[in-house]
Amino acid sequence: MKKFLFFWKELIVTFWFLPVTIIFASILLAIGLISLDHYILLEDEGWLRFFIVSNPNSARTILSTISGAMIGVAGTVFSVTLVALTLASSQLGPRLIRNFMYVRLNQIVLGSYISTYLYCLLVLNAIKEGESYVFTPSISILLAILAAIANIVLLIIFIHRIAVNIQADKVISDISDLIFKQVKHLFPEKMGDDGGTYQEFDIYEVKSAYPVKKSIKAPRSGYLQYLDGNAILQLVAEHKGLFILHERPGSFLIQDKEIGQLYLKEFDDQLADKIQNQLFIGKTKTAQQDLEYSIHQMVEIASRALSPGVNDPFTAIACIDHLSSTVCYLAQAKFPSANRVDEDGELRVVADVLNFEGVLAAAFNQIRQFSVGSPAVMIRLFEALMDILSFTWRSDQVRAVSKHAQMVLSMAEENMAEINDLKDLRMRTYCELPS
Repeated sequence: MKKFLFFWKELIVTFWFLPVTIIFASILLAIGLISLDHYILLEDEGWLRFFIVSNPNSARTILSTISGAMIGVAGTVFSVTLVALTLASSQLGPRLIRNFMYVRLNQIVLGSYISTYLYCLLVLNAIKEGESYVFTPSISILLAILAAIANIVLLIIFIHRIAVNIQADKVISDISDLIFKQVKHLFPEKMGDDGGTYQEFDIYEVKSAYPVKKSIKAPRSGYLQYLDGNAILQLVAEHKGLFILHERPGSFLIQDKEIGQLYLKEFDDQLADKIQNQLFIGKTKTAQQDLEYSIHQMVEIASRALSPGVNDPFTAIACIDHLSSTVCYLAQAKFPSANRVDEDGELRVVADVLNFEGVLAAAFNQIRQFSVGSPAVMIRLFEALMDILSFTWRSDQVRAVSKHAQMVLSMAEENMAEINDLKDLRMRTYCELPS
């Protein structure tokens, strides 16, 4: 069920789903209103005479004008969208194209103009004029006029949003909001007074209790986009077995590559197939369960900003600021244990999970490497690590942050030509770092 919901969610957020839905809705709306016009006749009297069209020739002219204008503006909207995507791809990274396609306003605008064009064609075809029979769908034409007015307003909003959305600061802010929502969804709990301790198991001793071992292989090549951990735990628990998984969402799987081992009391070939069915493998990465994918989007912006061709340290510093905010939250979050147990406390699944040190490396390793030659970025990166260090209290987290801070300091000592810049960086040291 969760696998189906994942597929449905990915389908809904695709670029074409919403425009196609709007187009089909316009077809149904045209059929419904034309049918309504057969039963309701609006008289062009009083104030209605300014809005109701009863003459077939006037109706054809209005609908032809609206439909021609809509398809022309739709071409303009497509062009503006492609220009925005080209700029975002060249300056901020091609992976951000997917984020622009997710913007609902872009999808609504494209679907609205095309659907209005198609709606006008259908209504235009319904106008009949003969010697004994004249039919002018007044209500349908009135809606077409209102849709044209709404589309003009929508075009103004669309151009404004496009101009705002391609700005680097806005893109970074949007990605940061997306990452923070994802982090709160994946890690909703914070560390308690127990220090985040987990139940430990002797994996070799647990494995020795199972006489049957079966290798679980990837059914096809691609990225592991989603896995239903609860369903896998339930399946293994029902068979009183143990499953050790070597991959996590975001990993690239090669067909027939071993991704885990299944340990059982008795041989059951169907269980392996059921476990494979809980893995959703696709051609691209997704952010639903892969936090590193979202973080790498921000890192890519910072890396491009630090390239010699762009040389934009302010954008890189903005990325560091937003990443440090996310890592500070994760320093207080409770990461899931790799060991999953059933209701009886028996170890059933050993998973490959993301830890704090992995997130820290994904966020700052490449930025540190590309920041050589930019003292301002190195200083801000070191300062951000010191801020993160103030939020950490577990010994393994402190060691991880201190390690990254020491790497930045060592790189600064080797590459900063100005001694005052190095002094400025060292002044940000809030605690003793390992030598």
